[in-house]
Amino acid sequence: MSFSYKKFALLAVVCSSLIACSSTDDEDESTRVAELTDITEQFDPKVVWSDSVDGVDKYFSRLKPAVAYGKVFTASRVGDAVAFDQNTGKELWKTDLSDLSDERSFWQDRQSALLNGGPVTGINKVFYGSENGDVYALDAETGSVSWTAKIKGEIIAAPGIGEGVLVVNSASGAMKAFDAADGKELWQTELDVPPLSLRGISAPVVASGGVLVGTASGDLTVFVLDRGQQAWTAPVGEASGSTELERVIDVDSKPLVFGDKIYSISSRGNLVAVDLRSGRVLWSRQYSSYRSLAISGNALFLTDVKGHIYAVDRNNGLERWSQLLLTNRQVTGPAVIGDYLAVGDFEGYLHFIDQETGEFVARHRVGAFNALITTVGESAIYTSPVVAGNVLYVQSRDGDIEAITIP
Repeated sequence: MSFSYKKFALLAVVCSSLIACSSTDDEDESTRVAELTDITEQFDPKVVWSDSVDGVDKYFSRLKPAVAYGKVFTASRVGDAVAFDQNTGKELWKTDLSDLSDERSFWQDRQSALLNGGPVTGINKVFYGSENGDVYALDAETGSVSWTAKIKGEIIAAPGIGEGVLVVNSASGAMKAFDAADGKELWQTELDVPPLSLRGISAPVVASGGVLVGTASGDLTVFVLDRGQQAWTAPVGEASGSTELERVIDVDSKPLVFGDKIYSISSRGNLVAVDLRSGRVLWSRQYSSYRSLAISGNALFLTDVKGHIYAVDRNNGLERWSQLLLTNRQVTGPAVIGDYLAVGDFEGYLHFIDQETGEFVARHRVGAFNALITTVGESAIYTSPVVAGNVLYVQSRDGDIEAITIP
């Protein structure tokens, strides 16, 4: 069993513990996977185009499509970085990051590049990270490698980019900033990592001259972008219990910046709104998640550790509605498309939910044909869908990628 698979298993154990600890039902009920029920579908999602890349197998991964420059960028764990035409799905280029020197012979087995972090786009480039600590910058137009760099530890979250700076966070606690144009190292800092933490880290966000990142110690921290100096730290997680497992409070969700506020959530503890300038916690509510957050108007949307979906008022954190019918289906974070939310689950289903009521309005299975011949889990949607314009892009564990529109 590989190190990555062990830690993926740890994530499953910890998440099961979180579910069990926060449930008032007996043990069987707390882990029971909800079966899908019939819904009244209000529309039929339309697949505009679809394609496939090698998947991520059983490993923990946050690889997901990124849309920019008229292209959809994605990758496989083994090392294929791919660009598709955003409108037609035509493959424009493919770069093998597992053999940059082109030294592998026909007879040699391919050594996986262990891609995991990214892609993220900026300054006409697309950036990837790997569990080997490798950072790759590719030309967005051609796929040629512009520069590479190294960081201590595994990169298992997308880098952050802004103001010409690429910031990379690693599972070891090392965080580095690079000049996005040429890869020159600008600064490095170390984040505290507890003895036990989830298999996951927060993707950094560059905003207002700072770098915002969640930590395994349960905090939201801001560093000054141009020199890496820590500015302020706000508590998000809330440790409780007598064992190390019960006290895991990682902030693995990417911070969400909206106006002058930051929204962050812990895997055990709280959903908080924080003032961007001062780091003052404006409000705090008891929700636990390691999934990404989404926002639309005055509503903030989240998926908790049980797979329950919530809408809360972003101004005060008061709950507007809850959707509990996807319990333990390993539901992704929500994505906003039009008047709806979209979430994926472990069987490859996309669920569309009315933003105002929390009711299901449509359902679609990604890679439906392939799903008939693959096992449950291989067809899973494991990262939040991506929305660009009025098109939703989604990728499954086995590498199926679809561009979907709704009325």
